[in-house]
Amino acid sequence: MLVRSASASLARLRDEVGSVDGVGLEERVAKYTTRSIKKGAKLWGLRRAVSMIDLTTLEGKDTPGKVASLCRKALRPHDDENVPTVAAVCVYPSMVRHARRALGSSPIKVASVATAFPSGQAPLKTRLGEVRAAVADGADEVDMVINRGAFLAGEFARVQDEISAVVEACGAARLKVILEVSELETYDAIRGASFLAMEVIRPGDFIKTSTGKTAVNATLANNQVMLEAIRDHFLASGIAIGMKPAGGIRTAKQALHFLVAVKETLGDAWLNNTRYRFGASALLNDLLRQIEKERTGAYQAPYYFSEAAESY
Repeated sequence: MLVRSASASLARLRDEVGSVDGVGLEERVAKYTTRSIKKGAKLWGLRRAVSMIDLTTLEGKDTPGKVASLCRKALRPHDDENVPTVAAVCVYPSMVRHARRALGSSPIKVASVATAFPSGQAPLKTRLGEVRAAVADGADEVDMVINRGAFLAGEFARVQDEISAVVEACGAARLKVILEVSELETYDAIRGASFLAMEVIRPGDFIKTSTGKTAVNATLANNQVMLEAIRDHFLASGIAIGMKPAGGIRTAKQALHFLVAVKETLGDAWLNNTRYRFGASALLNDLLRQIEKERTGAYQAPYYFSEAAESY
């Protein structure tokens, strides 16, 4: 009976927000990878991608020293002054105060995962306490995980009530709502969860693909489902919601494909870090390598950028 009830609820949600043509979607995103981006446009895209990164460390072995080193890299990714800073540094709640201290008054945001990341399997009171603690320690942004179990059980009001409670706990901090797309399993479920979140978050908040802690994270296809949901929500309401693919985006070539998707689906208004972010740890170095290649004609070894950043 519970299984039938959940299936019926998911079917009603699909009817309300529309279904996804999976075949058409995958054909569309495949075309993004064929776009030829060269010279000035490519360099612009590489630099813009740097400016959109939430430079992230989410490991059990994180230390204040490691976070401080990451912040130095965020502040000065490269010795080329034309390379921008990243958008944010993303850390666990216990590391927020160390990131805040290291970044000082710079425009780089301090982001923190919260709500029992990555599982979300903790009492709501505990999850909200974690959000409040992160904000009190200086987090400008909070990345929360939705209750996937409640969503898959068809308990949509509970999912939205919990997101609304996190919105309140955030205060002035920007919220990014992580759907964990691999656990939602279908494009229709990803679209439905996107709409549920967008209906209760604020203009300027984000929806986000993944925690980066599952086997499948951000792909062009699930990114596209969410971009189209953002577009349709904006056309219906006039409310602009941001997007953050996270996990698995490691190369500059991939990042450029994602930016093509943004431009062709949402337009230039979303090609900035107030509306689009990359959640990544390894991506920055490859972007810097490609920028250096465009600038000088020669590749640097990958380790060059990590070592250079740590010397700042």
